[in-house]
Amino acid sequence: MANSVPPRDRTDQPWRSEGAPPPSPQRRKTPGWVWLLLAALAVFGLTNLALSYFGDGDERSLSYTEFSRQVSDGNVAKIYSKGDAIEGELKDKQRFTTQRPAFADDDLWAQLTKQKVTVTAEPVVERPSLLANLLYSLAPILLLVVLWLVVARRMRGAGLGGAGGMLGRKAPPKPVELEVGGRTTFADVAGIDEVAGELNDVVDFLKNPQAYRRMGAKMPRGVLLSGPPGTGKTLLARAVAGEAGVPFFSASASEFIEMIVGVGASRVRELFNEARKVAPAIIFIDEIDTIGRARGGGAAMGGHDEREQTLNQILTEMDGFSGSEGVIVIAATNRADVLDPALTRPGRFDRIVHVSPPDRDGREAILRIHTRDIPLDGEVDLAHVARTTPGMTGAELANLANEAALLAVKRRQHTVTRSDFSDALEKVQLGAERALVMPLEERRRTAYHESGHALLGMLQPGADPVRKVTIVPRGRALGVTLSTPDADKYAYTEDYLRGRIIGALGGMAAEHVVFGVITTGSESDLEQVTNIARGMVGRWGMSERVGRLSAIPGDAQQAYGLSAAPATLDAVDKEMRHVVDECYESACRQLQEHRARLDALAAALLENETLEEEAAYRAAGITRLGKE
Repeated sequence: MANSVPPRDRTDQPWRSEGAPPPSPQRRKTPGWVWLLLAALAVFGLTNLALSYFGDGDERSLSYTEFSRQVSDGNVAKIYSKGDAIEGELKDKQRFTTQRPAFADDDLWAQLTKQKVTVTAEPVVERPSLLANLLYSLAPILLLVVLWLVVARRMRGAGLGGAGGMLGRKAPPKPVELEVGGRTTFADVAGIDEVAGELNDVVDFLKNPQAYRRMGAKMPRGVLLSGPPGTGKTLLARAVAGEAGVPFFSASASEFIEMIVGVGASRVRELFNEARKVAPAIIFIDEIDTIGRARGGGAAMGGHDEREQTLNQILTEMDGFSGSEGVIVIAATNRADVLDPALTRPGRFDRIVHVSPPDRDGREAILRIHTRDIPLDGEVDLAHVARTTPGMTGAELANLANEAALLAVKRRQHTVTRSDFSDALEKVQLGAERALVMPLEERRRTAYHESGHALLGMLQPGADPVRKVTIVPRGRALGVTLSTPDADKYAYTEDYLRGRIIGALGGMAAEHVVFGVITTGSESDLEQVTNIARGMVGRWGMSERVGRLSAIPGDAQQAYGLSAAPATLDAVDKEMRHVVDECYESACRQLQEHRARLDALAAALLENETLEEEAAYRAAGITRLGKE
């Protein structure tokens, strides 16, 4: 597919390239170890030549006849005998060598004794050959060469080859061959038209840089894509590069970090150098909050220091001092609020684009893109699927289409039907079915629990319509009630949120009203109730006692208890309990008033196990209002 992520060419290269021109052919260089070996041979030869020239220059070879005459004349001071070879020294300090013939039959010993020549008899020593001498001399050098090659390979394998070029210049990365179908463009992106509109400026800048330069406009240094996971930030960055027809380099911020300090900064430098060679180009850094978090003032050690050095190098490259003209950095993050201010100031990331989950029309367009290669049955209505999937991101919709196709294959069908999409949506939203056999009494209690959720959802004015009720165990739940709005909502009223709490407490209230007990099946319901009540009181100003202030941060309550005075937090806690108690009393009261409808809905569930929207409203005797 065109939107697949290109692979990396080397394990020590943390980025991937797409659309980059092939590197210029380089002359093949002789490996370093060959030069080292040649140098060692040259040194060995010159050394032997020098020794033979300077060390043996005062030694001359005598014939045996001349040697005999010198002995007779008393000119020999001493000799050294090595077998038939004779080495000696004359009285004038002249050194000589000679060879005694095997057939010589003279009184050499008597003459030597007569002339008082010092004779030293040594055992015959066989001198090594030239090849042996060469091997003995080169053995230490060869050992050093082998050790150097092993260390170099180990260091390169550990990723140190890129740390400042310690082992020489690295080869440029090879361009990734494009797959069939071409590069990703805006035609492959749907559901976020307003975001694509903002990025069109960058595309136009890359296509027509001269027009902007004539007006004195500068190319933006960076674009920050911020949004929830799965909203298509990476796909958008690739689409910008593909639309503009410029090379695209992508990497995850975590891939720059190593145990050894300085490696990440070196990799950043190398990445920007490669991009500048083929500028204009786009560098995409995913999950930049990994290294771009706000820097602390304390002393840093280990990986923290490496993270800060990597971030500092990115800031330096984007600042323009290194001549990064023509290189635009696009970064993606789910947590723009934790980024370092130096990273998000103008001149670094000039533009911050918020990528939100798509609306209904966007979801329909995304589904059409992800079902282009899927044979759909004529009864499949993608608009209906989009209407029943509010809040889903592009990645989740792609997964939904794939799950439907997998179900069609398992069922040995030739096309994907509406039932396949419905079952896939249930699996994605509700969880996979479990083969669990429940006792009759527990099954009956589960039916009333889910009927309480569904009935209160039907009775609350403005509540989300009930789409499906089931007592088939799915995931960790023994039963599920699915409610989704007819249209996307972007702001919620206090009445709507209270209705959500009442609906979530419906299961516990039904068990209390019918059986007089409370079971552990309401755990997930209570978690949902707690989050809604905490937001109403502590974040959205829906409490007169706490006031119009935000006492609790929205960051998953990780700083809960530290953002307000203890008295304020106590007030938040009391107001939360007050809101939940009021909603629980309302839930119990409504179920008692509509007990007949509750019994009818529970009976239909026990008989059918699963009730679709129309069947559920019909069993409860309630007319579905406001349906499109």
